[in-house]
Amino acid sequence: MKQNKKALITGITGQDGSYLAEFLLSKGYEVYGIIRRASTFNTSRIDHIYIDPHKEKARLHLYYGDLSDSGQISNIIYNVKPDEIYHLGAQSHVRVSFDIPEYTGDITALGTTRILDAIRKSGNKIKFYQASSSEMFGASPPPQSEQTPFRPRSPYACAKVYAYWMTVNYREGYNIFACNGILFNHESPRRGETFVTRKITRAIASILAKRQDVLYLGNLEAKRDWGYTPEYVEFMWKMLQNEKPEDFVIGTGETHSVREFVEEAFSYADLDLERYVKIDPRYFRPTEVEELIADPTKAKKKLGWNPKIRFKDLVKIMVDADMRIAGLEPIGEGDKFLNKKFPNKWWRVD
Repeated sequence: MKQNKKALITGITGQDGSYLAEFLLSKGYEVYGIIRRASTFNTSRIDHIYIDPHKEKARLHLYYGDLSDSGQISNIIYNVKPDEIYHLGAQSHVRVSFDIPEYTGDITALGTTRILDAIRKSGNKIKFYQASSSEMFGASPPPQSEQTPFRPRSPYACAKVYAYWMTVNYREGYNIFACNGILFNHESPRRGETFVTRKITRAIASILAKRQDVLYLGNLEAKRDWGYTPEYVEFMWKMLQNEKPEDFVIGTGETHSVREFVEEAFSYADLDLERYVKIDPRYFRPTEVEELIADPTKAKKKLGWNPKIRFKDLVKIMVDADMRIAGLEPIGEGDKFLNKKFPNKWWRVD
């Protein structure tokens, strides 16, 4: 009897990890996730796919671990013997990385090294996906492709550049099937609540529910290439199904400013942004990345990358979801778009 493939995911309780786990389960994988021990429940994004192993055979398994603990990382890889590892865990908040640069380097940069070295020492043929970031391009002018030089502008981006090159070095030095997915901004209703897009859509729901009066934001002129996360995690998987390990840029090829996101979201909810949105200098970064636009030509040619969900629909999907979470009736255009255009997709409406 053919055994199911095994995938190990770091950061499984995050936005990307939860969608990836859902996708891999739909493909028949046995999924193993590493989570940090906490005194409060931190698995809300994967609760809907978790099955109590006492009741029936589960295909989702969770291990306690930390990216700072090389011994535990090695033990998990030794015990699970995964076919694929998706390394999504990190201290991933760019603004926060300025406040905790040393911790960011330890987890985001050295965490990758710990996993790669555990793969090397295991002697097993394990495919490895490294979650690289468009923030690595930093001050390099757009559009940014696989050939664009890295000019990082934050401790987070510097740590990701280190992790990127370690992935390349272990691929070339030890013949490990290791890929960098250089993903541009990807959002969803599961985005962390302190990230700007989710901060905006949550605030709109709270304002409509009369629980919030003001939304404080930082730089409204920064431009980003925003896509829909479930589409992006599918291409993490596709990178590891490729014939040979390669690095790919993934993005929509469009850019929009934070101001445009705010305007689109408030307009959709029929709210006056001038009344509710205020600027707080504390949210500005010491060094800013002005504009990111993906050039995903390579991914289109080699992997068939063709994102279906664009900026305006993404905004509507997120506003609808946060209205639902706040106990309000969603406006509904985002939900209708998903249900009509993707009726048979594995991802669900949150």
